[in-house]
Amino acid sequence: MKILVVDDANLARAMLRKILEDNGFKEVLEAASGMEAIDLYQEHHPALVTMDITMPEMDGITAIKKIREIDPNANIIVCSALGQKEVIMEAIEAGAKHFLVKPFEADQAIKIIKALLS
Repeated sequence: MKILVVDDANLARAMLRKILEDNGFKEVLEAASGMEAIDLYQEHHPALVTMDITMPEMDGITAIKKIREIDPNANIIVCSALGQKEVIMEAIEAGAKHFLVKPFEADQAIKIIKALLS
């Protein structure tokens, strides 16, 4: 089962990759921008995407919309330090199925990921 981790921060991607791998997810793809995320989604059709909001080239909200055009059933969780209510609502309206505010606990992230994938 492939999971795509999208974040422009190397450390954030590495931390989420470790959480996923420590919990049995071995196929973890990484993207540093919304554009790269769309390309990887089209190529690999991962079971789940974690998406940052603030990124260069293309923000996460736009990337969510474009991924949902490719696959209306895409499982997308927003992982962002931006916890404002408006941003959360915009992400959900764009098609995200859940929102994690950074920093988050590993157990919390895995619980949400497993629930979406079951």
